[in-house]
Amino acid sequence: MTRYIFITGGVVSSLGKGLASAALGALLQARGYSVRLRKLDPYLNVDPGTMSPYQHGEVYVTDDGAETDLDLGHYERFTGVPAAKADNITTGRIYQDIIARERRGDYLGGTVQVIPHVTDAIKDFVLSENGGVDFVLCEIGGTVGDIEGLPFFEAIRQLGNELPRGQTCFIHLTLMPYIPSAGEMKTKPTQHSVKELRSIGIQPDILMCRCDRPIPVDERRKIALFCNVRPSAVIQAMDVDTIYDVPSAYHTEGLDTEVLSVFGLPDKGTPDLSKWNAITHAIREPEGEVTIAIVGKYTGLKDAYKSLMESLAHGGIANKVRVNLKWLESEIFEDPDTVHHLEDVDGILVPGGFGERGSEGKIAAANFARTRDVPFFGICFGMQMAVIEALRNQADLPQASSTEFGPTNEPVVGLMTEWMHHNELVTRGADGDLGGTMRLGAYEAQLKAGSRIADIYGSTTISERHRHRYEVNMTYRDRLEATGMVVSGVSPDGLLPETIEIPTHPWYIGVQYHPELKSKPFAPHPLFSSFIEAALAQSRLV
Repeated sequence: MTRYIFITGGVVSSLGKGLASAALGALLQARGYSVRLRKLDPYLNVDPGTMSPYQHGEVYVTDDGAETDLDLGHYERFTGVPAAKADNITTGRIYQDIIARERRGDYLGGTVQVIPHVTDAIKDFVLSENGGVDFVLCEIGGTVGDIEGLPFFEAIRQLGNELPRGQTCFIHLTLMPYIPSAGEMKTKPTQHSVKELRSIGIQPDILMCRCDRPIPVDERRKIALFCNVRPSAVIQAMDVDTIYDVPSAYHTEGLDTEVLSVFGLPDKGTPDLSKWNAITHAIREPEGEVTIAIVGKYTGLKDAYKSLMESLAHGGIANKVRVNLKWLESEIFEDPDTVHHLEDVDGILVPGGFGERGSEGKIAAANFARTRDVPFFGICFGMQMAVIEALRNQADLPQASSTEFGPTNEPVVGLMTEWMHHNELVTRGADGDLGGTMRLGAYEAQLKAGSRIADIYGSTTISERHRHRYEVNMTYRDRLEATGMVVSGVSPDGLLPETIEIPTHPWYIGVQYHPELKSKPFAPHPLFSSFIEAALAQSRLV
């Protein structure tokens, strides 16, 4: 029997519902249960794919080609369970499907309403394709009281009544602030949040109170009394120095025990948290440190590079070193005499991105890494800029550019109009819609035997996740390889370059895909492990 846990939030957004869901999933796994995690997003966008990273953080891509919320990255990194299209839905997608059905006449002329049609669609999503797991954890985006979130709250309220008794659990995450001038923690925000939740018919079973210091016993009792929960169900969710300590911290506070109690399941001893303890030990007691420069255009909001940050940390865990990140806005390198910003780093990473803004700065960073023998990692757009840099400065092609930036006589990077996917030709037009039109999801690539990247993977056949519209033009391959930069990986049909490297450089690799999407703390991605290893060697040369 599959049991359902619904995680909601109140008071303010960004309290860490996604992290709490992921950590709870990891705790239940450590007790021997199977889990699946889902995210319900109330906004009207069909998916996050066309949203600015400043609005929504990074877009997480699944193996089956869905552009999803960044919280699904947390879910995968903590549980190791691959996310899929069926694990993230938005109000926009629900309405899109309902309107399409109405246009087909599926409702036989009946009035289409929020209740029951929208709420039924949400319930169907929650209950579908669960794979027979022990627990499905559903996080509802936003905060209780949001107008756009009401259909989701109504849907999970209905599920709480419709599913058999003991098959649902409601967890509510709130803020418990400390007021310095008063010298005390305040329970009222939590009380009001729970009051709002109860007004729409949901009584939380467990309260998780985000705080920056321990909650006094009297305050816990007060919350339990006024919010109508058991004192043991008031869980202290304190700040920790690393997110990978959250599962252990929540276990110490009794979260997993309380969840099992809600479902009437026996508490069979302590969960096996040895792998999480090993990870936190490696983070807290490193044997060295390296500094990596991230040259991007969204450095003002670190969530735009969430998976990237975590993957670099995983590379540090694999090498037992602390990875310090130096964030550099790519546009600063478009001014003369700014390369000094890179002189004290041990490695340079140019991440993915879109658009012309900041591109010249990324090209300058690639040039610095190539000419100064600094380890370089170019991902997606970063690989494309590395290729442009090499052709401009080493192949006498000063006009080398991307059609993404406008018309050019040397289209080194161009819009993909067709590619193969599962033996099917996929075509796109330059004037089509932007949403969902990229090369998305997992694709295989063939790596050149004996290349550095094949040695890193330990294989010549790999599968990685993609998210891009533009691709390096294979007609420039010969001129590129004449510079010493080698196309070391291609698509199975040989038409699309997937990886580049400079064999004579200490470590210079570009990939068209996004390896950060498959890295996990207990299974670091080999490219990030190797990159940090090269950065460590670089640090010892200084």
